[in-house]
Amino acid sequence: MVWVGNQTLISHFILLGLFTHSPLHLFFFSIIMVMFLVALSGNGLMILLITIDSRLHNPMYFFLSWLSLMDLMLISTIVPRMATDFLLGRGSISFTGCGLQILFFLTLLGDECFLLAFMAYDRYVAISNPLRYSVVMSCRVCWLMVAGSWLFGLMDGLIQAIFTLRFPYCGSQEIDHFFCEVPAILKLACADTSLYETMIYVCCILMLLLPFSVISASYLRILVAVLHMRSTEGRRKAFATCSSHMTVVSLFYGAAMITYMRPQAYHSSKQDKVVSAFYTMITPMLNPLIYTLRNKEVAGALRKLLGRCPCGGRPGLG
Repeated sequence: MVWVGNQTLISHFILLGLFTHSPLHLFFFSIIMVMFLVALSGNGLMILLITIDSRLHNPMYFFLSWLSLMDLMLISTIVPRMATDFLLGRGSISFTGCGLQILFFLTLLGDECFLLAFMAYDRYVAISNPLRYSVVMSCRVCWLMVAGSWLFGLMDGLIQAIFTLRFPYCGSQEIDHFFCEVPAILKLACADTSLYETMIYVCCILMLLLPFSVISASYLRILVAVLHMRSTEGRRKAFATCSSHMTVVSLFYGAAMITYMRPQAYHSSKQDKVVSAFYTMITPMLNPLIYTLRNKEVAGALRKLLGRCPCGGRPGLG
């Protein structure tokens, strides 16, 4: 604690977590740990497949490998800390630790917003203008898109982490959440945060709606292009290629918009924790499963990798 005038400023926070130690919550905690392991192995396997299989060395899978890396980092930013706090029965986190968690979390969240938009644009070029695809989506352009995603995400994370922790916090130290999420922290501030909350609200709308508008426009153009295709097989292949990405976009943006595009007055702690768990844990786990199950090339690369593994056999004669 730090005393300033008549106010006692707190020097650390206490995360209340997602669960209590009831039998039902112990069961839910076990499920989350299984999801964490599935997300780690699934996204790690996706990166491995794209790296070692030459058939997957194209812009679409280049972006997908980065999406898997971001999902790995996102879930690793949240779950290990939450699990440690739950198992040790403590939730204390320093100002610095909280700031770093905000920075990493929002950077990765922003990264994914823009990367998903670039992935949609990639599909638009591939389907609507296949003859110029290799020129438009060159290696240099792909790296610039990934770098741009990280830059925009990092700017958002830095701004929100710095300004959130500049407010004085006094009174309660308890954050009714399982990680340091900005809306939950601002409830503890002993200063007027209304202007900052409005700025965050506008910033989040821009960070979500700008990429989402690119995604919507890209898929609208894709739909028009597909409807003009004469080949039934071409239509089927185009829809199959895009369906995985559309599913991932719906899961990620749906949860993010529920959290960040609602005014603060409409937030409740229980609802916020459930929605946050969805896009910090469930979505990173589902993404590799969606792309593996609904993408023949990825499934083929997985079968090829499994075929290389020694499964045992008859010992050599002589």
